[in-house]
Amino acid sequence: MIILFMVVAIAAVASAILVITVDNPVHSALALVSTLLSVAVFYAMLNAPFLAIIQVAVYAGAIMVLFLFVIMLLNLRREEGAVRGPLWARVTGLLFALAIVVCLCIAVMGAPGHPAVVGSVYRFGSPQEIGHSLFESYLIPFEVTSLLLTVAMVGAILLARRKF
Repeated sequence: MIILFMVVAIAAVASAILVITVDNPVHSALALVSTLLSVAVFYAMLNAPFLAIIQVAVYAGAIMVLFLFVIMLLNLRREEGAVRGPLWARVTGLLFALAIVVCLCIAVMGAPGHPAVVGSVYRFGSPQEIGHSLFESYLIPFEVTSLLLTVAMVGAILLARRKF
């Protein structure tokens, strides 16, 4: 099991790096699909089959189709001689990325013995637990997110309508 985890983890990190380094937007979207599929495998390894199926169906399926439609609609191409940004911005981004990796390593190293983690693992990923946490603990953020997505969709339709 640990070998499978290491292989999937390496694939997830490699495809996530490809998402931000590939110049072609379609190739970047396909690398994002690979990253999302790797996350689905992680959910399956955590004995959360419902979350794994939802990850594949919703994110790797529907959302990526939407991304690809937007990429094709906007006809994005790599500009010749495009500048990747100033050196200070790239160095700052690298430093922030390293800080996040260090914080994640500290969090992961402290997680196995933590009582909150051990007590909640048996229900992780079940539809009942997701529904309970979504509609009781996170009801306000869920509703704000749905409102924000609705406003973004209406704004995108209005912007596209003016352009064409």
